[in-house]
Formats: sequence, structure tokens, C-alpha cells
Amino acid sequence: MSYSFVIPCYCSSHTIREVVETTIQEMEQIGRTPYEFVLVDDHSPDDGATLRELKALADDYPCVKAIELAKNSGQHNASMAGLNYAKGDYIISMDDDLQTRPSQLPKLFAEIEKGYDVVYGYYPEKKHSKFRNFGSWVHYESIRILIGKPKGMKTSSFFVMRKFVRDYMIQYKEPYTHLQGLVLRTTRNISSVPVEHFDRAYGQSGYTFKKLLKLWFNIVGYSVVPLRMATGLGATFSLVGFIAAIVVIVKKILHPATMMGWSSIMAAIFFFSGLILLSLGLIGEYIGRMFLGMGNNPQFVVKEIYTQTEDSGVDFNELGRQ
Repeated sequence: MSYSFVIPCYCSSHTIREVVETTIQEMEQIGRTPYEFVLVDDHSPDDGATLRELKALADDYPCVKAIELAKNSGQHNASMAGLNYAKGDYIISMDDDLQTRPSQLPKLFAEIEKGYDVVYGYYPEKKHSKFRNFGSWVHYESIRILIGKPKGMKTSSFFVMRKFVRDYMIQYKEPYTHLQGLVLRTTRNISSVPVEHFDRAYGQSGYTFKKLLKLWFNIVGYSVVPLRMATGLGATFSLVGFIAAIVVIVKKILHPATMMGWSSIMAAIFFFSGLILLSLGLIGEYIGRMFLGMGNNPQFVVKEIYTQTEDSGVDFNELGRQ
């Protein structure tokens, strides 16, 4: 068996070397070779510091492949770039900030060897800020409702999958990528194991409210539930409005002197206008994504690949141990 580590990198010049070297030590210790690292620089805004470190790792280790993206594509799209160049029988996704440690890898390997297609490591205790934890909760609940993620399934960015899952995932070429959505479209033979979540070794999370919101909207491309919800809301409020109209007519017949309230009418107009605009916005989101997809807007743009091997893949028959 061969192993590929896919790590999207964003302003990680201070941590990525330790991530790679401690992972090499762990893989050698547990005897799981050969392996490779696919490190994707997501156009980090740090004056090239992250890219220089990735290039140095590629120079130092023949099992490291560094991919430079021409523009920032987001964590999920950067991961897709790495998946396209991963060659292993097992593909492992890890973070670049040392919050997921290679010491937890044996737990994932032991679980996937029970016959699962994908195994996620989940964090019983997260070392994120309260805002980030709340955003993660909203995100995971949205996936459960919109995509149909099993209620007991716990996920994170730390997981291992079999190669055939990767092969089907990279067939998706649209620019709005969501890794869990692609996994759930491919297989439901998924498990999860608890792993330790460590404090961030350096810096702060790159996820702002805007980026979390953008990631949430990416879920829309994998479900028609929002459109069905809009249809259901429209039907419900139409029924309520019809009943209310009958009530008003009956009251007017029974009590001709009843004055109709201007404020209540305006409130109803604003409320229902908001629902209409919300529904139109959802429809517009779908149409816009279809338009961008038809224009072949790329998921990611690879500018350069840095590796000691002649081709873009690792020859597992030759590399193995360092």
C-alpha cells in the first residue's frame, strides 16, 4: 500500500516543515511506506514565504511535491488541486497548522482497514475560538439538512480515503467545491474516530466570517433542498394569506365600520416582499452557478509544480524510505 498526504497551505511557512518531518517520522515508526506529500500553496499573501518553504521541502525530500497556485482558490479547491496529483492507494488530508498531528494517524489507519471507504477524525474538544466553533456547528448542521449527512457522522479536515473515492471526486470540475459534499456523493461507507485537537502553533485561522459564509454557500451546489424550502414557504404563506383574506372579508361583512390598519398592511407587504426576494435570490444563486460552470471557470490554476521526480507523480517503487 502507498500513502499520499494532501495538505493545502496558506501562510504556513512557520509550521509546514514540522508537519512534514513529524509525519515522516511517524510513518517510518509505524512502518507504513512508501508515502508522498502533495503540498499546495493557495497563493499565500506572505511575500512568497510559504512557497519558498515548500520549494525547500521539495529540494530536501524526494517524496515531497509542491504545487503553486496562480491565485487564491480557497481551502477546498486547493485540496482538490492536491487530490488531482496524489498517487497513493490511501489519501490523507491534513492541516498545515499543527492542530492535527501525525501521532493520531494510527487511529485513522486502524479504522479504515475495517473496510470503510472514508474515515474522518473528529475532535471531542476543539481548540478553536467560540466564533469558529459556532460557524462550524452551523456548517455541519447545514450539511446534514441540505446534503443528507447521517446525523451521527462526525467530520473534520483530517481524514483518510481510498483511492477510488478520490478518483470519483476529481471528476467534479465545477468551481464551487465542497469536499464533504463530494465524499457523500461518492460513498456512504464512512466512519469517524475521535482524535486529539491541538492548539495552533502559530498565527490565527485564515477563516473569516466572509470565508465561512462563502463556504456555506458552496453547499448549495449539492442540494435542491433550498429551492424546495422556498417552494414550501411560498405555498404556506399563500395559504395563510388566503385564509387571512377570507377572515378580513367576513369581519367586514359582519362589522362594516371596522377600519383597516395601514401599518399592518405595510408590515405584510414588507414581509412577503422579503420572502419573494429571498426566493429569487436562491434561484439566482443556482442560475449564476450554472452560468459560471458553462463558462468553464476553473476550480484552481496551477502555476508551477516543484518536485525532484521527472514527472508530476511519485514513483512508489523507488522512493519509500527517506
